[in-house]
Amino acid sequence: MMTSLVLTVIGPDKPGLVEMLAQTIANNSGNWLESGMSRLAGKFAGILITEVPEKHAEQLINALSALESQGLKVTVERSDSPENNSLTQHFTLELVGHDKPGIVRDISSVLAKHHVNVERLTTELVSGSMSAELLFKAEAELLASTDLDLDELQTSIENIANDLMVDIVFNK
Repeated sequence: MMTSLVLTVIGPDKPGLVEMLAQTIANNSGNWLESGMSRLAGKFAGILITEVPEKHAEQLINALSALESQGLKVTVERSDSPENNSLTQHFTLELVGHDKPGIVRDISSVLAKHHVNVERLTTELVSGSMSAELLFKAEAELLASTDLDLDELQTSIENIANDLMVDIVFNK
């Protein structure tokens, strides 16, 4: 039987961290499945899913914990239950606007009220093409039950987009 482990990793950014993590997983019978990692504020941070035979799971968890002595803190969560996506719909949301506090809070509040799950969220600050002002950009992959009225959700999001002064593209 295979066990899925969800890992979060963080440490001071330096060359070789991904290799060290990948080597530890491979040396302990694990298989690297999915990940998202990046450098943020001088730190290397990421999340990944690895699969390992149940009989090697504790050995891998201990080896990952030992990486902290080399500067990489790894948190491990077991995920033994398979995902059930048969009654769900996927869609995306793209947002661009002048940076200001509260954008993510307000958009995520509307999503939560409609029972929408955020599967993936990517945000960044970029320089505006016509000015030196910073623009906040976000892309979200979303998941909801098939009985959610996407038109109603889009209307709710568009209602707050004007208050936030952001442009939103909703892809069903």
